Amino acid sequence: MKILVLEDDKTTGPYIAEGLREEGHSVDLFANGADGLVQAMVGSYDVLVVDRMMPGLDGISLVKTLRGAKNRTPVLFLTAMGGVDDRIEGLNAGGDDYLIKPFAFGELSARINALGRRPQMAEEPTILRARDLELNLLTRKVTRAGKSIDLLPREFALLEVLLRRKGRVQTRTMLLESVWDIHFDPQTNVVETHVSRLRAKVDKPFDVDLIETLRGSGYRIDAA
Repeated sequence: MKILVLEDDKTTGPYIAEGLREEGHSVDLFANGADGLVQAMVGSYDVLVVDRMMPGLDGISLVKTLRGAKNRTPVLFLTAMGGVDDRIEGLNAGGDDYLIKPFAFGELSARINALGRRPQMAEEPTILRARDLELNLLTRKVTRAGKSIDLLPREFALLEVLLRRKGRVQTRTMLLESVWDIHFDPQTNVVETHVSRLRAKVDKPFDVDLIETLRGSGYRIDAA
């Protein structure tokens, strides 16, 4: 497995890395949380071993940032903070396991191997596309043909639903539930109004219309 160890203790970090390498794993070791976050984001790791107290960025903030970016790599917290509330905080932050220092290397290795055997969830895309239209879920930016498009929050949410379900017809009822969390028909034209506004920004300035109306059915963005 490819493992990232984030541990600032000058003895513990190299000890863990050496032991895991002896077991045949590929290991990267970082002592700074900010540097470790960058590495975790760009590297393709099977398991992360994360100390809670590190310079640059603490382990809890690091894992929360990863989970917010849809990074699902299993995380084992390895820390001296062993109180019940500490463990709860770590797991609620997105940790998959929690091991308290001092620890036995054999147990650490077994826990890492167990996390590595878990089936990985497919990572959700961070950019949704249809032809030359792009919606970035992380930066909340929308562009078409390289030109920035400013959308209001509901317009953004509406476009996100249409792109996530690209090629599939979305009825008025489905859009009311997904975008407005309305589970009944309020007898308003809120969907039609927002689709019209979205078209004015996403389609009208360009040569090809992406948002289709299927009379009597609903709306869709063609998957082609």
